This record gives sequence, structure tokens and C-alpha cells, in this order.
Amino acid sequence: MTETSVSTHILDTSIGRPAEGVPVELSVRNGIDALWAPHGVSKTDADGRCKDLPALPEGTTHVRLDFAVEQYFTTQKISAEAQQDAPRVRDSGAFFPEVAITFAVQPGEHYHVPLLLNPFGYSVYRGS
Repeated sequence: MTETSVSTHILDTSIGRPAEGVPVELSVRNGIDALWAPHGVSKTDADGRCKDLPALPEGTTHVRLDFAVEQYFTTQKISAEAQQDAPRVRDSGAFFPEVAITFAVQPGEHYHVPLLLNPFGYSVYRGS
């Protein structure tokens, strides 16, 4: 049987570039009522990708990817004020300091879940 696996990448849509250095935590559970179990950690590379997330354990039904994006945005050279249509005054830190994505999985499938990110919003989808 083929292993169930997950991959992800982050594109900072405010600058049209990959988001490098973002910590990502992978958690799993084996049922809607089960507790989350940490399963792996990674950090996005220069291409915004996490290439070293472990295969999922047998019986996994749900996966959660936690992206710690606050430090990424607070260290960017381009300020929010310089971005098109950005509010002139920001709250302290990132508006979304963390992004948590939860999704269901089936055995033997690969799930690529990209995060399109900017300081004031994000979207995700199942990629290929």
C-alpha cells in the first residue's frame, strides 16, 4: 500500500515570492473525536517548501498544519504600509500570527496543501 503523505509550500502573495523560514508543525489524529498528536516539524526553505514532513501513520483520518507566520512578517523588508491598499496603521505584530489548516485524508493518497499568504489574509487549496 502507498504511504499517505503531506507536502506544503507558502507563497507570499504581497510580494509574489516564496515565504522562507516559516516554522510548520504537522499534527495527526485518527478520528474526529481523537486528540491531536504532534507528528513532525519543518521550516520552509528558500522556495517556500517543506520537503521533509514525515509520512502519516496508519489510521490517520485528519491532519493539521500549523504555520507560525508572525516572525516571518515582522522581519520582512517590505512594510505593510508599502503594499498596495494596505492600511496605513497596523496593529502590533502580524494580523494573523498563526495559520492552522485542518483537512481529512484517505489512506494511500498524497496531499499537497499550499498556503497563499499576505499580511491581512490567506487562502489554501488542495494542490497536486
